[in-house]
Amino acid sequence: MNCEQSKMHELTVTESLLEIALKHAEKANAKRIVGLNIVIGQLASIVDDSVQFYWDIVSQDTPAKGASLHFRRQPAELICSTCQTVYLLNQKNFNCPQCGSQKVKIHSGQEFFLESIDVE
Repeated sequence: MNCEQSKMHELTVTESLLEIALKHAEKANAKRIVGLNIVIGQLASIVDDSVQFYWDIVSQDTPAKGASLHFRRQPAELICSTCQTVYLLNQKNFNCPQCGSQKVKIHSGQEFFLESIDVE
């Protein structure tokens, strides 16, 4: 993904966050959204600063204007296809710490979701 595609991806993602937050705030009869709690997996291709930048633009003229974005990074976990060990991603290599195998799958760490919203 080139830089321009990444920017468009994050704009679309941010617009989706706003849509979801506004829908839930409306269901709760909230007057204003004051915060969003967002989970981003270590391997997700989402950049916090870009989401914040776009948030400040897309939330203008909405009940979410000025809402704080709180990002929580979720560590990546791998699962060994040989011995089924689940372990945290080591930045130096992907090898299983139990058996040394390089046959691994991503178990978690690609998440991106809105965990909760804070409203008034």
